[in-house]
Amino acid sequence: MYPLKRGKFAKQAHVGIPEGTFEEEHGRKGFYGKSSHLYHAHPPTGWIRFEGKLRPHLFDLNKLEPSDMHDPNGMPVAFLGNDDVTLYVSRRSQAMPFYYRNADGDELLFVHRGRGTIETDFGPMTYEPGDYVVLPRAVTYRVLPKTDDNFFLIIQSRTEFEQPDKGLLGHHALYDPGSITVPEPAPHLGGGDREWEVRIKVDEEFSKVFYPFNPIDVVGWKGDLTAWKINMRDIRPVMSHRAHLPPSAHTTFVTEGAVVCSFLPRPLEQDPEALRVPFFHRNTDYDEFLFYHDGDFFSKDNIKPGYATLHPRGIHHGPHPKALANQHKKTQTDEYAVMLDGLNPIHVLPAGEQVEWQDYWASWK
Repeated sequence: MYPLKRGKFAKQAHVGIPEGTFEEEHGRKGFYGKSSHLYHAHPPTGWIRFEGKLRPHLFDLNKLEPSDMHDPNGMPVAFLGNDDVTLYVSRRSQAMPFYYRNADGDELLFVHRGRGTIETDFGPMTYEPGDYVVLPRAVTYRVLPKTDDNFFLIIQSRTEFEQPDKGLLGHHALYDPGSITVPEPAPHLGGGDREWEVRIKVDEEFSKVFYPFNPIDVVGWKGDLTAWKINMRDIRPVMSHRAHLPPSAHTTFVTEGAVVCSFLPRPLEQDPEALRVPFFHRNTDYDEFLFYHDGDFFSKDNIKPGYATLHPRGIHHGPHPKALANQHKKTQTDEYAVMLDGLNPIHVLPAGEQVEWQDYWASWK
């Protein structure tokens, strides 16, 4: 039956929006399913007040101080989560005096600040800002910072982080598999003069196993399950010079309960009628989390690196009024951000509540 259409509309989504209207994409399955475009006489974010628990959220994660920030034996702090994914911040300033093994889920570490090394069963990997580090469930690892100021966004998922299906784009789009780094074994075969702790998390509780030798003693490995990493600079965003593409075009990882996307600098749409800012939408099936890493986040006002937003399903979000008015004054984006779309409602945890700006909903006024 597609396309059905009535009233005043644009022939092409996000291009040639009728004057005096505001386009909203109303879609299913994130940006992968059926959709309609609604042309409003007023911005869908033109609200004046809220009642009830449903509202957009903004967090200043720079204010989080997990216990690993000051205590080598400390751990990251969880600030958002559901049964599929949990989001943590780690600000570890000193080397782990123990090895860690997460048996509750796979981990995706995004390095916001800091440099150092992550030792794993498979070998060590250095880390730097912009790195995504994939650590499968129950991999043994420890973080050895070289810098005092380190900041990791950690996403724990109950299922594996997989590469997206690139379809018609081909294997080398988004990021070439050749850009992936996998570790080379570097076993610690000495160290028999002390006790080595492996801290294991199961059902959100910690148990400890002790060895008389360093457990990173793997001299070789083979297979298709390993720790690996890729840096944002090696991700090459898909672009269209004539129409604004949905966030799904920027997918970096998929897991059963979430999709992780990377927003990177790119030329803006050249068609004079094309929308150049994210379109209004109401997150029909997914809650949308966005972590702001670096650059100029021109579609939102007063956003700084280390901030994060959460836009729950059912309520609109989109560009702030100034960005919408000034969209044709820019020729390219200059932003680095990590987005996670959660299939099930994402809940704000106590640590998140402590660093939330409660009046974020009013920022569209």
